[in-house]
Amino acid sequence: MLIQTKDLKKIYTTEEVETTALNNIDLQIEQGEYVAIMGPSGCGKSTLLNILGLIDNPTSGEYKFLGKDVADSSERKRAGLRKSNIGFIFQSFNLIDELTVFENVELPLLYLGFSAAERKKRVSEVLEHMALMPRKNHFPQQLSGGQQQRVAVARAVVARPKLILADEPTGNLDSTHGEEVMNLLGELHGGGTTVVMVTHSQAYAEYSQRIIYLFDGQVVSENIQKKFKL
Repeated sequence: MLIQTKDLKKIYTTEEVETTALNNIDLQIEQGEYVAIMGPSGCGKSTLLNILGLIDNPTSGEYKFLGKDVADSSERKRAGLRKSNIGFIFQSFNLIDELTVFENVELPLLYLGFSAAERKKRVSEVLEHMALMPRKNHFPQQLSGGQQQRVAVARAVVARPKLILADEPTGNLDSTHGEEVMNLLGELHGGGTTVVMVTHSQAYAEYSQRIIYLFDGQVVSENIQKKFKL
């Protein structure tokens, strides 16, 4: 089991108000699954993704990642697990403007301590696959939105993580480039990578094997796709 949560809660507290973002979330995601998370704005989708991605800790409850209890892990321990196992794709791309396409994609490998030769090999391979090699020396602002998101996907997968977490990956793209990103995610899943995607789009959610619906911080239903798109 890749991901397992039980009674997962996240509560944000200020001096004036206490807000429950997630309430008793029970979740299981197997290695190799493709799962979409849907729900209205403010229902806890991104909060859940941040906890699953070891960016944040829950307030209470259990979270096991690769069989290890990580609910109360320190930031240092979470960062170590994150670097070697999880790739992130964000709606806003989150590329570094001062770095070229090649350098943006190379960044996770630098953090993991790969040699220069291995970094060059892996980055070149993924840029070729994403049809981005002609743009490798360009900066993000010289690219279209669709190209920027392809760079973000390349950066997410270059370290060959077990899990890809995608938070509204098509949110800033037109339909053509949105379909392109969805096809890339489908390819990654087809190669054995686990994909968990937050989306507002029912059409894009249908690319997944299973859709989890959140409302007011709770799982209200699940839908297993008998025929998911490839």
